[in-house]
Amino acid sequence: MQAPVEPDQRPDVSHGDGDHDRFAHYVNKRDLERFRRKGTPVTALCGKRWKPDGDPSRYPMCPTCAELVADRIAGSLGS
Repeated sequence: MQAPVEPDQRPDVSHGDGDHDRFAHYVNKRDLERFRRKGTPVTALCGKRWKPDGDPSRYPMCPTCAELVADRIAGSLGS
């Protein structure tokens, strides 16, 4: 099992191949609110940075984001 990622440490998993554009991502709620107010790009848990522009329900969940969220949930339940 992978160690939890600290909020200020995000893995750089983007290879610039556009693969992240095919997934819905988990984003910090504050970042999403800031985007809605100011148009500031958001950063997903997996490290993808972009300006959301579509309906995330149209895409499958990013496996990296899903794994990071599952690890955080498991960590908070085990504490």
